[in-house]
Formats: sequence, structure tokens, C-alpha cells
Amino acid sequence: MSYMDEFKEFIAKGNVMDMAVGVIIGGAFTSIVTSLTDDIINPLITTITGGGTDMAGSLVIAGMDFGAFLSAIINFLIVAFIVFNLVKAVNAFKNTLIKEEPVEEAPAPVCPHCLEEVKEGATRCPHCAGEIPGGAKVA
Repeated sequence: MSYMDEFKEFIAKGNVMDMAVGVIIGGAFTSIVTSLTDDIINPLITTITGGGTDMAGSLVIAGMDFGAFLSAIINFLIVAFIVFNLVKAVNAFKNTLIKEEPVEEAPAPVCPHCLEEVKEGATRCPHCAGEIPGGAKVA
């Protein structure tokens, strides 16, 4: 296996994608928390403790900048949407590369009394308690 093949296999693993999504979403969510603290909570504490503000605007009340906070939320939603579409595209690409053959399951043995499926080798049916002479076998 070549170096590039190993790298492709490493990148294609689900754990790497999950970790990358976590880091990206975590970074975007950090901006929401920072904005909440800097633009809402800190000015509120300043106002309550007697600090003042000279700011006046449509979304600024007592120093709290709701516009910056809403902007951080919108930025987070945009990043989350882009990451979602990226993950969806990567999963679709992986599904086209990995074509799994359908696995045909062997038919399960059937109870001769009630015709319900039973485990192979069972001597009694779990459904009707009928005795299965010689143990259940696939017909």
C-alpha cells in the first residue's frame, strides 16, 4: 500500500471526519460564548454595579450589544450549515467508493408446530413450547 493510499484511508475514516467537525463547530460556538460574555453579560454587570455607557443604538441597550450577539449566532449557523453540507458530500462520496455486496442470510429453522422461526439446534420452540425432535434444522 502506497503512502498516498494510506493517507486517503486515514482521511476517509469516520473518526477523522467527526473530529474535524467537532473542532470546527467548537470554534464557531466559542464565538457565540465570547459574544454573549463580552456584549451581553459584561455590560449588564457594569450597569448593575454602577458603570455607565455612552453608547446609543437600535440594538444597544445599557451597553449590551445585541447586534453583535445575533451576528455571532448567525455566523455559527452559517458555519454549521456549511460543515453539514461538507459532511453530507463526503459521506455520499464514500458510499460511491465503497459498494458493499448484500449479505444473504441463511434461512432460519422453522418450528414444525407453529411455523415460527427458532434458533438452529433448539429442541423446544420458544413460541409454542412444542418439542422439536432432533433439534431445529434449516430445511
